[in-house]
Amino acid sequence: MKQLRFLLKDKLAAASLAVLALTLVAGIFAPLFAPHDPEEVHMELRYAASSWEYLLGNDHLGRCILSRLIFGIRPSVLWVLAALAVSVGIGAVLGLIAGYFRGIVDAIVMRICDVMLSFPGYVMTLAVIGILGVGLENILLAFVLMKWAWFARIIRTSVMQYAESDYVKFSKVLGVSNLKIIAKHIVPVSLPEIAVIASSSFGSMILQLSGFSFLGLGIQAPNAEWGMMLNEAREVMFSKPEFMLAPGLTIIMIVSAINFLSDALQIALDPKLLASKYKQQARGLASIARLQGKEVA
Repeated sequence: MKQLRFLLKDKLAAASLAVLALTLVAGIFAPLFAPHDPEEVHMELRYAASSWEYLLGNDHLGRCILSRLIFGIRPSVLWVLAALAVSVGIGAVLGLIAGYFRGIVDAIVMRICDVMLSFPGYVMTLAVIGILGVGLENILLAFVLMKWAWFARIIRTSVMQYAESDYVKFSKVLGVSNLKIIAKHIVPVSLPEIAVIASSSFGSMILQLSGFSFLGLGIQAPNAEWGMMLNEAREVMFSKPEFMLAPGLTIIMIVSAINFLSDALQIALDPKLLASKYKQQARGLASIARLQGKEVA
């Protein structure tokens, strides 16, 4: 509750949380929010300017840009979020096991992570696309293969610190099973760090998916995706740049909201950073009060 109150008091974090919540709701219920069919072609409206019926205008096939933006939330945000959840789940389980049990299990898991992390992320994604072909599902698969090892290594480091704490050693002496110790003592204290790591990766994954779709390697027509919409608007980027603004600004807004929320979440979930933040706020209020007192005097 203390962390939630801090996030709500932080205006930038609260605004970012509201933007992301509205985006997720719009993506889940896209058919209810989209004014038109995103794949409906009207060649007579090709590159038509904005109007009351089509608020953001029409693309090169006369399709509603606003509707395609709303439906583009699904691959650009919701499916990326699903891939992130799978990556975090695999990395968290392996990281918890390696960090808690150590020994041969830790050695095997970390050597596999070393092999996976030895490949640059973009090279791994391009390799998966080259083997399996272009498409959204193949990029998401590449994200899972690319990210789980990174999550496992970071979570393993965090778990190793907590596994040597006194309350964990006391639980072992009492005969509590390892599974119960992990569930009751290790997982709860590791969740904040997992949340911060996941949120910081979310924005970069959205940017990467948009970049690959812009290059024609991601989701294919006629499906809507923000990066592909940027690619489709390249033909008129100088004569009618407003057609690139809608998907471009949407990507910037969503990724910025994720990054702002990630920064606030890191402070809210770290007791030391949270206490320091409250002290800075208290000092600021005290300084304002002193200045007001001098003005009154």
